[in-house]
Amino acid sequence: MQFRRTARLGAVLLGAIYLFFAVRWIPRIIAQPLVYDSWGNFFEQFSLVSGAWIVFFSDALPSPERQRALQIGRYVFGVCVISFTLEQALYIHGTAAFVPKWIPPSQMFWAIATTVAFALAAIALLAGLMARLASKLTTVMIVLFGLLVWVPIVIADPHTHMNWAGIAQNYLIAGAAWITSDYLTGKL
Repeated sequence: MQFRRTARLGAVLLGAIYLFFAVRWIPRIIAQPLVYDSWGNFFEQFSLVSGAWIVFFSDALPSPERQRALQIGRYVFGVCVISFTLEQALYIHGTAAFVPKWIPPSQMFWAIATTVAFALAAIALLAGLMARLASKLTTVMIVLFGLLVWVPIVIADPHTHMNWAGIAQNYLIAGAAWITSDYLTGKL
């Protein structure tokens, strides 16, 4: 996806891989539909599919269908951001526990602030109001999660596989947010 010539092929391959991993959460969702963790994991993976979708259609010939396809990618990412909001809200104490204690004013403050930020971003992305700004700020927020939360976790315990999975997932989602931002700002 890094090279214009192979971007569409890369988008198809990565989109298929991310879709495969997203679909793998569906049996857990069906088994326990009231447990949001499986829904959250599904939408984390599905947000990556939206990024691949946008890349695939960004290089297509300009047409009304292309524009609709790109808007679908934005809407799908917006729905995924709703899921990020719900996941943080439903597990607010767990979210707060991830915030480093040294960041003032408090862990709970930042858990609530980022949850509200996700909610506002979802509204902006879905309504198309200030969507460019929302996508840029969402990207910055997710990148900061990686730097302030996941990098210290990996440094503190580099032998735990889930720590590496967490930082990888975080930056993959940041990439999907960045792709959405680039689409909305006309850079794709």
